[in-house]
Amino acid sequence: MDPVAAVAFARQLIDIDSTTGREGAACRWLAVWLRDRGYTVTEQPVTGDRSNLLAVTDADPVVILSTHLDCVPPFFPSGETDGRLTGRGSCDAKGILAAQVAACERLRARDESRVGLLFVVGEERGSDGAAAAPALAGRVRSRFIVNGEPTESVLATATRGVWRVKLKARGRAAHSAFPELGQSAIEHLIDALVALRAVPLPVDPSLGTTSYVVGLMSGGLAPNVVPPDAEAEVTFRTVGPSEDIRAALAALEPLVELEHVLDLPVERLHVVPGFETRDFPFTTDAPFLRDFGQVLLFGPGSARVAHTDHEHLDIGEFCAAIDAYQRLATTLLASL
Repeated sequence: MDPVAAVAFARQLIDIDSTTGREGAACRWLAVWLRDRGYTVTEQPVTGDRSNLLAVTDADPVVILSTHLDCVPPFFPSGETDGRLTGRGSCDAKGILAAQVAACERLRARDESRVGLLFVVGEERGSDGAAAAPALAGRVRSRFIVNGEPTESVLATATRGVWRVKLKARGRAAHSAFPELGQSAIEHLIDALVALRAVPLPVDPSLGTTSYVVGLMSGGLAPNVVPPDAEAEVTFRTVGPSEDIRAALAALEPLVELEHVLDLPVERLHVVPGFETRDFPFTTDAPFLRDFGQVLLFGPGSARVAHTDHEHLDIGEFCAAIDAYQRLATTLLASL
């Protein structure tokens, strides 16, 4: 697969809306594309018409190249401008997927068939696809899996974990003309979020200070009703055990109830000589993929533009990543 064909393939995939929960059409299109080129494709149902895809050739894979099919909303189609591939998923992670497919195709052209492909759904909203994927590991005897995320074309040595929690406030409804008869859950929630700013959070020498984002908020019944319920969903990017944060948030519990949503650990990753390395502040599917072998994390593009309305991937970096995935696979195969 030459660079022009690889970019065209990426654009075809980007142009299929696969925001999380809507990956079915992209899964079906990709499964057909891979089968038409001689891959044996296993479709693993996750929920609804959403499926993980495991693609292998005539040899049992030793190395698997993997990433996710889903994207954050809102969907917008592909384009090419100023040497950049644009569109939702261009860097996170359909451009990466295209580079992995192109690398695998080039290896096959050189009679190297010990490299497989694994593409999962749901990474952006809890990793339900990756959580189901270990059931596929029994079909292969792989020793390494290279997970694709936008790492600016360097190998990751470690990534932060994630702890997602709901802060749920309870109040008492009343007519807004008589606020003294009720209790505002929204005000309780605001008080808890303000208090959260002063909570000391864990620090790690290499990964830095735990960060968080209040990503979702909801509450209230009507403008003229004292709100009886309110909640916020908070995502912490952790640098150590989530229990350390839970202990720190105990001070908020008089104001809100804490409801666990998601917990993924800090991940220490396999690296190989000859590649620049760095720690990264985001979280990936890597903790779920260890049944496929030692996990590496590598991909073109920057997470700083992922999830934005100007998401893009430099086409030169995309083409270089095809070579890099080839080199990674060849190095790992030679290490056995």
